[in-house]
Parts: sequence; structure tokens; C-alpha cells
Amino acid sequence: MRSSRLILLSMITVAGIFALRRPCNAQHPPYFGVMGGVSTLSADSRTALDSSSATTSSYKPENGPTADVYGGLHWSNYFSVQGDYLWNRNLLTLDSLAASMTGAGTRLYERTFQSRQHAAFGSALLYFRPRSSWVRPFLSVGTGVVHFTAEPRSAGIVNGISPPGLFSATKLALHVAVGIDLKLKSGWGFRYSFAETSSSNPISRQLTPPGSRMLASFRNLFGVVKYF
Repeated sequence: MRSSRLILLSMITVAGIFALRRPCNAQHPPYFGVMGGVSTLSADSRTALDSSSATTSSYKPENGPTADVYGGLHWSNYFSVQGDYLWNRNLLTLDSLAASMTGAGTRLYERTFQSRQHAAFGSALLYFRPRSSWVRPFLSVGTGVVHFTAEPRSAGIVNGISPPGLFSATKLALHVAVGIDLKLKSGWGFRYSFAETSSSNPISRQLTPPGSRMLASFRNLFGVVKYF
């Protein structure tokens, strides 16, 4: 977490310097693109113990598909602004187990959910090579809104603990990415990025007992970009 904050502060400082400089052209050329790939969600768990009982809970995510549609403006040789719409889908397995030392028996549940995220972000991109270069690595940081929804896929296993049903939440989030642009012919290019989105965790609050970790979404994305 500390290293992520240092990177974020460094990016904001450097981006501010470039933003204050005079743009390399009188215009700010736009670009648009689309990417697809694989998304991964962070997991969480919790254990609560006392003299008469023990309770544990967790959720386990599976890898799923993700897509990104984006557009932006090249503000200068090394600085761009960009808007993104992101979508991903992941299976989740939630479970809980409670055991009592007083003879009340064991209670548990396990249920599978289909989760989806829809997100919109505004970001600043800092490039390490000028626009004339055909290879341009970049760092990106932005913020926006994520809408998360999860609905049960099956009844699951239930014994004494009620599992959650359909749940959803809309949260503010931080979006950080690293990547590279490769210019091709006729105004087209190839882009790869690895992105992380961090927000409060609507899944952990459904656990019994509730978890405490933030929700992180990791995305490996490949796609094309069109320059104008």
C-alpha cells in the first residue's frame, strides 16, 4: 500500500509539471480504442474465536472475462487524458462455518454467485517517450465509479446459516494502470495494459462474520487503438 501511494504521488507531481508546459501542438489529437482480456478479484476471509464457539468465513473468486472501451486526448508529447468504460464478470463462492463447544452442533453454508462490475473512470496518462516514437510505455492513474452486482447461481448447501441473496453496491474507486502503446501503420496501434482498481468491498460485508479487506480488481488487457 505504501509503495502504491508513493507511485501515485510521483505520477501526480510529474503529470502536473507536464500539464503546465506548453502543448507540443496547437490541437489535442484524439484517440479511441477497445481492449479485452482476463480479470481477477482479490479474496477475503475472517475467523472469529471465543471460549465457546468458532466461526470462519471466506469468498473465493474465479478468473473471468473483461473489456475496456476508452477514448482520450494527447495533451502534450508526454501527457494525455482519457476516459474508460470497463466491464468484467467473475464467479464467486461464498462460505461460512460455525462450530459450538456447547453441543449446539455445526452450522454452515456454501453458495456460488455470478458477479459483474461496470465502471467509468477518468485518468491521466504519463508517457515516457514522445508521440513521435513507435514504442511508448506509460503510467496511468484515475478515479471514478464502480457498480457491483452479484446474484446466486445455485441454492448451494445450507444448514443453520442463511446465505446472502442478490446484492449490489455502487462505490468510488481508484484506478491505476501500467502499459505500452505500439504504433502501427495507417493511424492504428496496439495497446497492452495491466490495471488495478481498488474500492471498498461489498462482498466481504456479506460474509458471516464479515471480512475487512478492500476489493481489488486486476485486469490484463490487450487491444487496438485508433489515432486521429
